[in-house]
Amino acid sequence: MASPIFLPLQEKVPRKNTLQRASELTIFYLLLSFLLYRLLSLNDHGVPWLLAFLCESWFTFVWFLSINIKWNLVDHKTYPERLLQRVPELPPVDMFVTTADPVLEPPIITVNTVLSLLAVDYPTHKLACYVSDDGGSPLTFYSLVETAKFAKLWVPFCKKYDIQVRAPFHYFSSELNSSSDLSSDLLRDWREMKVIWENKDNLLNGVPLLVYVSREKQPKHPHHFKAGAMNVLTRVSGVITNAPFMLNVDCDLFANNPQIVLHAMCLLLGSDKEREYAFVQCPQHIYGGLKDDPFGNQMIVLQEYLARGIGGIQGPFYGGTGCFHRRKVIYGLSPVEAGIRGRNLSSDNRKSNVEVLQTKFGKSTVFTKSAAQILSGITGKTDDSHDLSRSLEAANQVAGCNYEYGTYWGTKIGWVYGSMTEDVLTGLGIHARGWGSVFCTPEPPPFLGCAPMGGPACMTQLKRWATGLLEILFSKNSPILATLTAKLQFRQCLCYLYIVVWGLRSIPELCYAALPAYCILTNTYFIPKVSEPAIFKIGALFIIFNLYTLSEYLRCGLSIRTWWNNQRMARITSATAWLFGVLSVVLKLLGLSETVFEVTRKDQSTTDDGNDTDAGRFTFDESPVFVPATALVLVHLTALSMGLVGVQPSARGGYGSGLGEVICCAWVVLNFLPFVKGLVGKGKYGIPSSTL
Repeated sequence: MASPIFLPLQEKVPRKNTLQRASELTIFYLLLSFLLYRLLSLNDHGVPWLLAFLCESWFTFVWFLSINIKWNLVDHKTYPERLLQRVPELPPVDMFVTTADPVLEPPIITVNTVLSLLAVDYPTHKLACYVSDDGGSPLTFYSLVETAKFAKLWVPFCKKYDIQVRAPFHYFSSELNSSSDLSSDLLRDWREMKVIWENKDNLLNGVPLLVYVSREKQPKHPHHFKAGAMNVLTRVSGVITNAPFMLNVDCDLFANNPQIVLHAMCLLLGSDKEREYAFVQCPQHIYGGLKDDPFGNQMIVLQEYLARGIGGIQGPFYGGTGCFHRRKVIYGLSPVEAGIRGRNLSSDNRKSNVEVLQTKFGKSTVFTKSAAQILSGITGKTDDSHDLSRSLEAANQVAGCNYEYGTYWGTKIGWVYGSMTEDVLTGLGIHARGWGSVFCTPEPPPFLGCAPMGGPACMTQLKRWATGLLEILFSKNSPILATLTAKLQFRQCLCYLYIVVWGLRSIPELCYAALPAYCILTNTYFIPKVSEPAIFKIGALFIIFNLYTLSEYLRCGLSIRTWWNNQRMARITSATAWLFGVLSVVLKLLGLSETVFEVTRKDQSTTDDGNDTDAGRFTFDESPVFVPATALVLVHLTALSMGLVGVQPSARGGYGSGLGEVICCAWVVLNFLPFVKGLVGKGKYGIPSSTL
């Protein structure tokens, strides 16, 4: 009898990008040829020419890194309808939600995220949701108590009527369309559910397990911010449910596609003997985003090309939220060990290796047994006669502030410590062991989250990212060392370098942005004169580069205004948040101060109806992060004024600043237009007098 033919659960589809490659190589050629021109003519020019050469050399290096990333774009298709044909029983999944501050992260946001996860299309007895409240807030705790009650009615309602949007605030933000194709039962239940959502009363039974976790903290014991919270969730879940797969999301990222767990399982279970992909990263789409992305933080183009490009190498970075992990990989397994670990950790060997396991994982006997099961390939709870009271006692033990001392947690096991961007650092360690990862992009988008609004909130987030990424670059976990001493692929190393040097990019970009004003004020030049052939190279480079980046936005269905806002915010970010990220790391390396994890304010919104004309305006506060950009604008406005009235010193050698420098100076001012408006703005829309 012929064996049945099983169709694949997932498919890797390369993209055709011949035209994009040609454009990228053309820009690279123009950059190299212009650098050669600069180099050959250095002796005939002054300091501005040398400074321009150094900055443009850096830009060329960054462009090379960009080409490497985008060279092999791939998509992954998943087929969840085939899952039960290949997998007789779906594996359990533990879901982690993290929150840290009830003021900056209002509990109602966490509640909606939790409810959306509890209602996903997956067997409820296979799911457990763990919420880490790192702020230890009574408000968050009692909100989750009410959440557990409401979920008993909300989850059956969603599954009965196949509701697609399962975060209540998003679902009830618009009225139900009372058309004739809707059943009277749905209309009645919908109205009843919305009263209940507002009053939180009269609830039923039957939802996945929901566990509230607030770990122990003491001043003398470092808690390692989000990475520490994730490791506590890993251990607590290990002694209660011990699922082989884990999903982690931030408190503001709700499940938008009810089948997302099934899509992720297609990738994790459909890969080569479960050794190909260590984690599945989903994109971070924004709900209720402002029109044309005025703050440049929706990252649509970045995810469209960066994540899919790295997907053609060793796999996308771990983005910290919306990610499914194999528990055994978090426990430190390499792909080679994954194939032989089951044999090495037989029951006899486990008994003889108890001390070794406790050295790695800690002194909890319950957790050590659960870890041994996962490493052996056994899934499920730690034993058949699972005792909840014993599990809770063990959970309290493994959540203690001193449990990790003398173990491998934070170094070789779990989320890695030592960076504000613990997600990228942890993913880098996983890739360095030889694992791959995969990007999951089903329709509709799997998760939706909120983006920070206004200048201060955006700067807080971007500064934290720049700081954390630079901490990785200057640590023993650097991607360069991981390539030389571990199994990180060379091209993947270049991909990591592209993001970990984000902060360093602020220095050459700020210097280059200051050059036009400097040249006008000193009557020197750094742009070739019209009579020189090189002017055509720099002109072609400017035009082709901007057309290339614009085409990326248009192919994503975005507007020209969105492209401009993102280009403008990239320059602002470089002169503000990224620069202060560099300063933070320099102070840390000098031993003068430690970096501090700053939580980004999260505001819940549903739609951008266009009625708030001030919603997209740049806002300011008295933070010193706005000082460099403000100074840059004032210097350029002064230089333009002096250039227009002709108040300049005499040019040396007969060649002074010209039209090229004036155009570049005006271009810089245009990029920093929010700061120009801030000079005359009032309230939060004006630059504070202390900054000026």
